[in-house]
Amino acid sequence: MHTKRILIAITVLILASLACGIDIDLPITTDIKTGPTVIEEIEIPGADDPDIVSDITLAFGAGELNLSPGNVSTLISGQVTYNVDDLKPEITILNNNITIETGNLEIDGIPNFSDQIKNIWDLKLGTKPLALTIKAGAYSGHFDLGDIPLSNLHIADGASDVEINFSQPNHIQMQSLRYETGASNISLKNLANANFGTLIFESGAGNYELDFSGTLQREASVFIETGLSSLTISVPDSTQTQVKVEEGLSNITSRGSWSQTGNTYTIPGDGHVLTINVEMKAGNLILTTH
Repeated sequence: MHTKRILIAITVLILASLACGIDIDLPITTDIKTGPTVIEEIEIPGADDPDIVSDITLAFGAGELNLSPGNVSTLISGQVTYNVDDLKPEITILNNNITIETGNLEIDGIPNFSDQIKNIWDLKLGTKPLALTIKAGAYSGHFDLGDIPLSNLHIADGASDVEINFSQPNHIQMQSLRYETGASNISLKNLANANFGTLIFESGAGNYELDFSGTLQREASVFIETGLSSLTISVPDSTQTQVKVEEGLSNITSRGSWSQTGNTYTIPGDGHVLTINVEMKAGNLILTTH
């Protein structure tokens, strides 16, 4: 009995500490030799057939990755900046499969890329259909994926700080959007514009914001599984929404137009239905409307 009371007390203290979010402290190492800064241009043309979907994989180790909309003439364009020889990117093209990956640098722990080491990719994605996979480690990312014709999007990263904005609607149907992350700070904005059928979000400890603003073009299902975290779900009050929560030791706060029946939260709204399923081990879940 005493052991159970102690565990409950510890859990309450943990949940209380989450009120201000999650602080992630990670091991840092800087024992890497740097050299002159190199800037390389990247330009990869798309397929001649506008109906062919190209498979693009970005395998990024650590540093800064920026993505934004490009133009009609290229599939991928932009530049990479680095000052460690082993960070030179390698490009592999096999038919409609394109892989751009960081070089063979071996890192023990998580490097400090803020001052000494440079590894920055500034890439633009064109207007031809593509399926995008991003595999990354400890990095910061800023992705504007508005108006990019994505048929699939899969992101798997480690300790990261990422902001993704679907600033304009995706004019082709995205079959699935999958995001897997570790101890991270992630913000996904205007998710309705992604035009996904299924969204799967899996995370460990961290701070996560999923904003479903934008134009919901069809019925959409969302599956969220997260550990000890702070998770905010924001939905326009005009979007017909149902959130089902399978909670562990979680704090749930709803603000705005939500109605609650048991562990189900709804917004009457109109049009296509957004269904969100949340499995949360522990932490803070905040539901808001705007």
